[in-house]
Amino acid sequence: MRSIILSTVARAMLPILIMFSLFLLWRGHNEPGGGFTGGLVAAAGVILFSLAYSPRAARRVVRVDLKTLTGFGLLMAAGSGTVAVFAGKPFLTGVWWKLAGPQGSTIELGTPFFFDLGVYLVVIGVTLSILFSKAEEEERP
Repeated sequence: MRSIILSTVARAMLPILIMFSLFLLWRGHNEPGGGFTGGLVAAAGVILFSLAYSPRAARRVVRVDLKTLTGFGLLMAAGSGTVAVFAGKPFLTGVWWKLAGPQGSTIELGTPFFFDLGVYLVVIGVTLSILFSKAEEEERP
């Protein structure tokens, strides 16, 4: 039985939860939040959509293979740690770059953000893989 209320709320909440998860990811290396928390919020949005429609519909919304997403996240997290090694510093030491921003401002971008982004992708990939496999298992007769 489908609920029109749940379907409507899930469709409206998915983009809001994704944007909130990106906000948590962005501010995570300076304040509470980060890749893990942001990834869980993003996965929760997709799972809400899955409950309202179906795991198959939610997989179509994700549009990327979850194993590929998880692998890319692991590669990104590990790669962010090796940047410091090539700079002659210990593994996972933060390395920062200053980029030119609008109107003469500068933006500091560092390896901690790329580590958080890798964790974000891994958490989304693993969480959705587990929950989709469980949901699809229960759908089978």
